[in-house]
Amino acid sequence: MADPDPLPQSETDDAPARPPFASIAALDRLVHDPSRLAILSALVDWAEADFPYLLGATGLTKGNMSSHLGKLEAAGLVQVSKGFKGKKPWTRIMLTREGRARIQAHWEELERIRRETTGLA
Repeated sequence: MADPDPLPQSETDDAPARPPFASIAALDRLVHDPSRLAILSALVDWAEADFPYLLGATGLTKGNMSSHLGKLEAAGLVQVSKGFKGKKPWTRIMLTREGRARIQAHWEELERIRRETTGLA
């Protein structure tokens, strides 16, 4: 029995076109994780941010924030600085050039997918 709704054909060849939502599966998983996406997005407009600001901006717990920052730092997307002011510890986080480029590219890719798939579902 023939498929009643075959995939559209490319105008340049006979190969089936890429499924319209396949690009979502290819997104950068390190960046696309909801918690890490929130952290990176919260940092975009700042040279640096402190730990309490990111906690408030993202709603993450201290443990989750620390875990995700560790992954982002290990991947070179953020730089974490720690120190003390008197006896009070502080933590500051900033996007690296790579981190800024990756979050910007990620949002651009999401927007491209949205534009190309609007009305297809």
